[in-house]
Amino acid sequence: MMDEEAERWLAIQANLGRARNTILAYRHALIDYFGFCTRFEIAPEIAGREQISRYVRSMTDRHEPQSQSEPPSTTTPGLANATIRQRLTAVRLYYDHLVEEGMRKDNPVGRGRYTAGSGFYGTRSRALVPTYVSLPWIPDADEWGRLLEVAASTSPRDRFMLALAYDAGLRREELCSLTTG
Repeated sequence: MMDEEAERWLAIQANLGRARNTILAYRHALIDYFGFCTRFEIAPEIAGREQISRYVRSMTDRHEPQSQSEPPSTTTPGLANATIRQRLTAVRLYYDHLVEEGMRKDNPVGRGRYTAGSGFYGTRSRALVPTYVSLPWIPDADEWGRLLEVAASTSPRDRFMLALAYDAGLRREELCSLTTG
């Protein structure tokens, strides 16, 4: 259950022209955060960094089904990194609003900050949750061989598209948007 100020903030975001899905994502994140606060008897308006760190821990320890179609016994430890970051962003923006409105003096949700002169070799203040970048899937030798076998039995057009995509390193969308003259 969200408080009245959170509803007001979401209305402001909608009035500023934020996309409907963005507002829904913010709402979902705040409902999750306020639910956490209710379960652990934390007053969100006075929460500090310790409470935010407990919220992050609760998201990393959470066990939820991987998808709607899988049975509840198939669980993964914690929410995905991107989900945690998305939820923290909504909470941080909400606390920014409280600071701007004079309802709080500080924002308990930290963020990474750029420090002049720190460049590539210096130290920077890190965000609460690091960003993980998944590496692309690369087929092994057997998988690559099977792909080429299937491609060999297709039309010359399809073989050309595969060769062009591979040689130029094009993504599917880029390949399909090419025009020929």
